[in-house]
Amino acid sequence: MPTYSPKASEIQRAWHVVDADGLVLGRLATEVASILRGKHKPTYAPHLDTGDHVIVVNADKVVLTAGKAERKTVYRHSGYPGGLKAERYADALARKPEEAVRRTIKGMLPKTRLGRQMASKLKVYAGPHHPHAAQKPQPLDVAHARRPSA
Repeated sequence: MPTYSPKASEIQRAWHVVDADGLVLGRLATEVASILRGKHKPTYAPHLDTGDHVIVVNADKVVLTAGKAERKTVYRHSGYPGGLKAERYADALARKPEEAVRRTIKGMLPKTRLGRQMASKLKVYAGPHHPHAAQKPQPLDVAHARRPSA
């Protein structure tokens, strides 16, 4: 029996919305990356984009555990000699929380054209509102990504 590979016309894409209020950034990112790749579907194929669209709201309320916000560093490079810029994660989250969350999730996707296509299905917003109500997104529960109570 030949291996089943889904065709582009057979792929059904749903829309999910995740409220990131109080969620740990890394745990949220692994779940969202898995949904974007399509690993939750029985028709998953590593060489195809079978994933769903994900909307992340309240990105400004994500948390990092164990003081990582102060210790972790975000790097970017302009491409020119001496163009390396570094900033703490706390500053990146304060300055542009959408970009910090998007960058974290994108880092967990493949580093190919396929990964860039998957990342285009990710929408991140700092506040609780988003303009995708017409797509009727279903809430995605990632309760295990909450910060563990001590």
